[in-house]
Amino acid sequence: MIVAIDGPAGSGKGTIASILSKKLNLVNIDTGATYRCVALKVLRNKLNIDDKEEIIKLSNNIDIRFDINNNVYLDGIDVTKEIRSKEVTNIVSPISSIVEVRKNMVDLQRRLGNSNNVVMEGRDITTVVFPNADFKFYLDATLEERVKRRYKEYKEKNIEMSYEEVYENIKNRDYNDSHKEVGSLMRTKDQIYIDSTNLTIEEVTNKFMEVLK
Repeated sequence: MIVAIDGPAGSGKGTIASILSKKLNLVNIDTGATYRCVALKVLRNKLNIDDKEEIIKLSNNIDIRFDINNNVYLDGIDVTKEIRSKEVTNIVSPISSIVEVRKNMVDLQRRLGNSNNVVMEGRDITTVVFPNADFKFYLDATLEERVKRRYKEYKEKNIEMSYEEVYENIKNRDYNDSHKEVGSLMRTKDQIYIDSTNLTIEEVTNKFMEVLK
């Protein structure tokens, strides 16, 4: 079974996917983490962010895996926390906009999704990666609410970013996500739309479970 969730940064996709994976015994695949792994490897290899050919080559030869506890492994090493660093966050959007990188990651995401019962979240899961998913959701929230959530999350994880930095980062990601040449974020008629702006995590979870049951 494939449960696909799309939506902008900070809408709560990761939190909901994690909850659903535990409730329904699904493997949780955070597709954004695959791009973060590429970004982390770019940093580790000290590549120039404008060197597209080298970044594409790197994305062709990368080992990314997820376990049942939502941990992310890059080339066999647990990088679950490291991929959420400020340095990775600052470069992941332009890297994920490289067409060939997206194609490589979509291939990887499909391999992961086809080998398990999964809940998969990202920007183009319902439209590109798995357009024939069993369940297709679009989770949304206002920009202000998403910035507030992400800023709180960073503070709890001791990631040093000011509110203004988080605001600009998410605002820029919103623009990039909706203007990608391939795999842009979009609303479609066959998605189940859920606005989480004024809902608690429990209320959002209940809305998902009502559909999935």
